[in-house]
Order: sequence, then structure tokens, then C-alpha cells
Amino acid sequence: MKNTLTLLIVFFIYQIGFSQEQPKSLSLQEAIDFALENNRTAINATKDIEAAKQQKWETTASGLPQISAGINYQNAIKQQVTPVDLNGDGIDEDFVLGDPQNITATATLNQKIFDGSYLVGLQSAKVFLEISKNAKTKTDLEVRKSVIDAYGNVLLAEESIEILNRNIEVLEKNLFETNKIYENGLEEEESVEQLKITLSSVESQLNNTNRLKTLAYQMLNITIGLDLNSPIVLTDDLENLTTQNVNLNLLTVEESVENTIDFLIAENDKVSKELLVKLEKSKALPTLNAFINGGYAAYSDTFSFANSSQRWIGSSVFGVSLDIPIFSSGMRNAATQRAKINLEKAETELTETEQRIKLQIASAKSDYQFAIEDYQNKKENLALAERIETKNQTKFFEGIGSSFELRQAQTQLYSAQQELLQAMLDVINTKATLETALNTIILN
Repeated sequence: MKNTLTLLIVFFIYQIGFSQEQPKSLSLQEAIDFALENNRTAINATKDIEAAKQQKWETTASGLPQISAGINYQNAIKQQVTPVDLNGDGIDEDFVLGDPQNITATATLNQKIFDGSYLVGLQSAKVFLEISKNAKTKTDLEVRKSVIDAYGNVLLAEESIEILNRNIEVLEKNLFETNKIYENGLEEEESVEQLKITLSSVESQLNNTNRLKTLAYQMLNITIGLDLNSPIVLTDDLENLTTQNVNLNLLTVEESVENTIDFLIAENDKVSKELLVKLEKSKALPTLNAFINGGYAAYSDTFSFANSSQRWIGSSVFGVSLDIPIFSSGMRNAATQRAKINLEKAETELTETEQRIKLQIASAKSDYQFAIEDYQNKKENLALAERIETKNQTKFFEGIGSSFELRQAQTQLYSAQQELLQAMLDVINTKATLETALNTIILN
């Protein structure tokens, strides 16, 4: 009972500590910072760097002194017998070679003196580490972009729900007043039906948006590394984020393709192919290794090796081995030519990547500029739609406008509201896309 109580207390304390690590509210920047530490893909990218560091040391250590030891025990259950003419009389006698039991203990130190493939391996390990770091940078940029997209979708859903609720409130008031007018015989039934159709459409849209909001929160949680259904409150709002992300200076940023992460990764690939060419060429060079060996051996008719009186015989050997490749029937040459072809492909891909990045940046700038212009246009359109809807509502209740005209004005207003929200989100997302393409983060 005491152990059970202790476990419950530990579990309770653990749960409190764990829950305290979960953020309750997040701004966009806080969400990005949290995701860079807790997003599963980002975590694995960090582990890849650690694995690359270990591989680099593994490669380095393979050229350092290597020491191995071994113990070998043999017990001849039936000893080998050799016929020998001991007396010179032509009659062979059985002669037993050695003792039935023996044990040897040896230690060997091996050292590379020259190996071309080892030198190339050291360079390759360094390049592999650089590739892992660049992959981590690319992952972080993609995670940041994904968080911005997911955060914006949540805000879009929240803003949409707020607007739809306001629209429903106005429509319900209009329907109530129109119904009263109809009951007094001063309005046609069609007017009531038109408003009911509009209200039903908006309510259906609200229900769908509520479902999308749940999915948007879940997507954000997954992106930043939280549990799927963790409750979270967003402290930024869509309008303020849009204003912060309107930065025309970003359109004039110098395009330094060589500093973009995709170019650096393609360059890493080219360097790795160059090293593969070096590796194939190094296989034609001689390799030189040295070793020193020392050990003891003991022999006995019985297992007496633990006795202090047991005689042990020491030995030591030093040696150097030189391996010289002479003829491989063209195999090494073919491997070298294949590596050179792969290098040429990597160089072509690097050029292609450079051109693709330039186009990508130009396209991202165009999209961002259009998003800013479209945002301004949608703001003006919404103001016009609001004035048109207000006028038609006034005309309708004064009896000089039709219900069809009012519904048309309301539908136009609702479309303008959603288009503005989408335009806000587009400004935020296209800026994130441009920053990702440029591999630069500009703070307003």
C-alpha cells in the first residue's frame, strides 16, 4: 500500500511538471519558437546532426591506433599422433605432438600509416556533417512556414465565426421585423422566405466553419509539437498580423542565390560527388599499415593454468604490410569514370537549382506584391459592400426596395467579408513563402 501511494505521488508530481511545460497561450512568434524546439521533424533533424558528428568521429577514429586482445584455449580430446622412425630401424613409432591443453593470450596494436581512402573519408565525414546542418536549416524554415500557415488558418476560422455570428444576429433581427410587417399585411411572403434562405445559408456556413476551426487547431498543435487536442489560446489577431507583414522593403531585397539553403544543399551534393571521384582514384594508391603484437602461451597435460607454478612463454612481433594495387582489368578505371559522370550530373543539377531558385524568388515576390495589392483592394471592396448593404436594407424597410435586391446586397457583403479575410491570410503566407525562398527572416 505504501509503495502504491508513493507511485501515485510521483505520477501526480510528474503530471504537474509536464502540464506546466505545455503553453496555454501563444503569439505567432512564440508558436514558431516553440515549434523549432518541439516539432517532431525538427527534433529528428537535430538528431541527424548529432548522428553526423558521431559518424565524423567514427571515421576519424578508424585511422587512429586500434588495440585488440584475445584469449584462446584448446583441449585436445584426442591428440594427433604422428608416426616417426625414432631408432632408424625402419619401424615407425607413434609420436604425440605437444601437450593436450594450451592457452594463449595476445594483444595487438594496429596503425594505419598511409591509406588514401581514409583521407577522403575524413573529408567526406566533414561534408556529411555540413549536409546535416543544412538539412536542419531547411527543416527549420519549412517548420516556420508551416506554423505561420497553421496559425493563420486558426485565426481565419476564428474571425470567420465572429463575422458569421454577427451576420446571423442581423439577419435574425431583419427576419423578425419583416415577419411582423408581413403579418400586418404590409409585406409579401416572398420577402420573409428570401431572408430565411439567406439565414439558413449563413447558419450552414457557420456550422462548417466551426468544424474547420477544430481541425485548424489540431493541425496547429501537430505542427508545433503539442498533443492533438491540447487546448491553446492564440494571442495575435489576423488584422494586426497582416499589418505587421506588409513590408514593401522585402520586395527590393538583393537576391543572393548562393546563400539560399537549396543552393547550399545542391552545392553539398556536388562536393560529395567530387569526394567520390577522389575515393575511386585513391584505390589505385598503395596502403601501408603497421602492427605490433605481444602475448603469452602456456601448455600442460591438465588444466593447471591458474597455478602459480605454471610456465608462461612470452612472444612479441612487429610488422609492416604494404599493399600495392597493380592490375584490376579496368575495374578501378570504370569506377572512377562512373564517379566523374555523377559529378557532372551534380554540377548540372547545381546550375539547374540556381536557375530554379531565381525563378522561385521572382515568383514569390510577385505573389507577395499581388497579395498586398489585393488586400488593399479587398478592404475597399468591403467598405463599398457594407454601404451598399446598408442602403438596400434601408430601402427595403422603407418599402422602396425588393427583398431580392436586399438578399443580393447581403450575399455580396458576405463574400466581401470572406475575401478580405482570405486576402489577409494571403499576405501573411506569401511573405513567409518569400522569406523561405530568400532564406532570410526580416523583422518589421
